[in-house]
Amino acid sequence: MRVVDLGFMAYGEAAALQLSTLAEVQSGGEQTLFLVEHPKVITLGLQGGRENLHVSAAHLTGLGIELAQTRRGGNITCHFPGQLVAYPIFRVGQRRGGIRKFFADMEEIVIRTCAHFGVATERREGFPGVWTSAQAGQRKICSMGIGVKRGVTYHGLALNVGPDVSLFELITLCGIGGATPTSLAREAGREMNMKEVKDVLAEEFRAVFTHPPLA
Repeated sequence: MRVVDLGFMAYGEAAALQLSTLAEVQSGGEQTLFLVEHPKVITLGLQGGRENLHVSAAHLTGLGIELAQTRRGGNITCHFPGQLVAYPIFRVGQRRGGIRKFFADMEEIVIRTCAHFGVATERREGFPGVWTSAQAGQRKICSMGIGVKRGVTYHGLALNVGPDVSLFELITLCGIGGATPTSLAREAGREMNMKEVKDVLAEEFRAVFTHPPLA
């Protein structure tokens, strides 16, 4: 598995890179994890999401915010500077447990990463992604949605790192009424170094996909 830090890249450019890498991995190339921050963009999933957008597309354009249709699962979400997006281009067709286990492993990676920074998180039954505990109010810290082509994954996860999550005010987060966004910085009560978070997340990807956690 190679890890590629793309730095700051437009959503469409990263999407095109995913597709070209997807073809390489389908042909036997090395599995690749892309880490990136995007300019402000709101994305729609295969399960819809436009009904959960609180403003018009024209209003978004006026604010300099892109609106993009994707081929990932899930509903509406958004990306912005201060959010760490991870795109694993991995072969899932031959993995034990298939897509369900792959998704659970991604959640495990985020839970471990948050724990490294002193933030306790958990899964929430029936609601994909990673959340703070029920005692902490079950705020959503990480959204997830993947696509699969010929046994290889693309798209991935978006972990809120910095304190500013205001872009979520323009949507119903992942189409879940009442869901409240949060971030590592907000929950930890301190600033976060994006490079450090990237390094920890990449190490957890290596650990989980080399030595998967017990079911």
